[in-house]
Amino acid sequence: MKTVYDIIIRPIITEKSMEAVESKKYVFEVARSANKIEIRKAIEEIFGVKVLSVNTMNVRGKEKRMGVHVGKTAARKKAIVRLSEDSKPIELFEGMV
Repeated sequence: MKTVYDIIIRPIITEKSMEAVESKKYVFEVARSANKIEIRKAIEEIFGVKVLSVNTMNVRGKEKRMGVHVGKTAARKKAIVRLSEDSKPIELFEGMV
């Protein structure tokens, strides 16, 4: 049985994701096996907010080279979570904007 902390791995902090915070959209890296319903329940339980929608995307790993050696970065899954208008903001992102 997965806990909510196994589903939500970390927040993704980029310029594009910080612009979306103004419209109550937050971006997280999630477990690759997690579905939208599990992600919604985990966010609501961890942060105590009301989730309106969840969009997910699988990000493929990129090939990287160091001289003649070829490697690959890890594949991951991202979730864009939109909160309802009456929901409080997530404090984790507040100091970043």
